[in-house]
Amino acid sequence: MTRTGGRAGSAPRSVDVARLAGVSQKTVSRVLNGERYVSDDVRRRVLAAAGELGYRLNSAARALASGRTRSIGVVTLGTALYGPASLLIGVERAARDAGYALRVVNTLEGDPGGVAGAVESLLEQGVDGIVVSEPIDEGRVSLSGDVPVLVLGAPAAFGGARTIAVGVGAELLARAATGHLLDLGHATVHHLAGPQRWFAARDRMAGWRGALAARGIAEPAVLQGDWSAASGYAAGRELAARGDCTAVFAANDDMAIGVIRALTEAGLRVPHDVSVVGFDDIPVAAYVTPPLTTVRQPFDAVAREGLRLLVQAIEKPETDPPPAADPPVDLIVRASTAPPRRAVG
Repeated sequence: MTRTGGRAGSAPRSVDVARLAGVSQKTVSRVLNGERYVSDDVRRRVLAAAGELGYRLNSAARALASGRTRSIGVVTLGTALYGPASLLIGVERAARDAGYALRVVNTLEGDPGGVAGAVESLLEQGVDGIVVSEPIDEGRVSLSGDVPVLVLGAPAAFGGARTIAVGVGAELLARAATGHLLDLGHATVHHLAGPQRWFAARDRMAGWRGALAARGIAEPAVLQGDWSAASGYAAGRELAARGDCTAVFAANDDMAIGVIRALTEAGLRVPHDVSVVGFDDIPVAAYVTPPLTTVRQPFDAVAREGLRLLVQAIEKPETDPPPAADPPVDLIVRASTAPPRRAVG
């Protein structure tokens, strides 16, 4: 027969767990709060009793006892774009795995005071730490408050006494994408950039430039897009009209798909006439015609590394956080890239 708490129809209490495990309420509290100096046998008995009764430690009581709410605030742009939305999902997973709840405040593009206001709102809610995942440059922001702040992807734009910066690896990924096309034998690589108010667009352009500069290759004129397939299509029409383009690196997959559509309509074959590389590895990238070569953003790896450093800063504020590890570079080679025709005869 299943055991229940001491009061019929009521939720089990710590006193019920203590009674079933044969220990004191203080011992139950120590076990469930993860404190040391509890024997393995006692810990197993308490956890077994809590599981049998369906007891969960009250988060409000735990916050009062520890001085922490076990919550992390996130400031992010309110957008459905693949990159910011995927990074937010990665942060939520990493926070949950670390035992923290998430409180999200969305900002609006073009609101210079939005980030500072969002941070202030989260501080008023008593969060233990804050993640700033703000992709657009709204000017220098000084972050106040006495909790650690993790900044993802834009370390130069945000400053504060307890700020931790973790890069998202966009520049490294862009160098890999451009280098792949150069390794195939293309004389140069054209770049379709994202909007330059976005930190990610700047980093991807910097990676493209770095790859060309490392081989002493002059930069072709940069085309500008707005992350949409429609802007990629417009850029593809322009590239087709030039007649001198054999390779394109687009700053995201949607724009790359638009480029391919425009090149195809102009009578150019991808990759026989023009090779195209995207950025992100969105779910549809493997199923377009031809399947798109791209670089996969390591959203989960970046989120896990950032949350690891943030949680350490929350729980061990007296220690200096270790340097962040570089995220992995994952080039996904599919059928949209090939050597230029002159290189294969």
